[in-house]
Amino acid sequence: MTPHHWPLHGLRIRTRRLELRLPELELLDDLASVAAEGVHAPDAMPFTFPWTDGSPAERGRATFQHVLATIADWSARDWTLSLAVLHEGQAVGRQDVTAKDFAVTGEVCTGSWLGLVHQGQGIGTEMRAAALHLAFAGLGARTAVSAAMTDNPRSLGVSRRLGYLPDGLEVAAVRGAPVTLQRLRLDRAGWEKHRTVEVTIEGLNGCREEFGA
Repeated sequence: MTPHHWPLHGLRIRTRRLELRLPELELLDDLASVAAEGVHAPDAMPFTFPWTDGSPAERGRATFQHVLATIADWSARDWTLSLAVLHEGQAVGRQDVTAKDFAVTGEVCTGSWLGLVHQGQGIGTEMRAAALHLAFAGLGARTAVSAAMTDNPRSLGVSRRLGYLPDGLEVAAVRGAPVTLQRLRLDRAGWEKHRTVEVTIEGLNGCREEFGA
């Protein structure tokens, strides 16, 4: 299939172990099943929007709807690329890259989740590295930002390994209680200095203008 009317479906980002791509409906259903099976311990909440608080069926439905909504709401000035992450051909998590007015700011934001059974294998670092390669090498980004709760050492560790630097703290309300977030920032020089993952991109030329790049 050649995705003439939505060329982003032809985008492929690959590392040695992973492939990241915008999921078609069958893959999106598989991705939703991974979310339904759980992405963090029940007594934790690593997200500022607690979308995982629901039942397994609700988590799966939320994942399915989120990805479809990113396509429906896409514009070159305000976009969210919500990629399924495949390991050995199977969906294991999701990697998002978002931007507003990218043509002006040159800045992207990343966010992700990984199924519980797939954690602890270095996949989280590798999939973020793939997203950063798309941003910096593919789209010409100048900076990438992220954030994680100060009690989320895994996410902070991924950012540290990839060269992000602390960019201040902020407080958010989650489940009616305050939580502290560590903001993080990575510039092009930091990305180039810390890149260790080999990444290839396919299909970007056909959809580059969709990013405002």
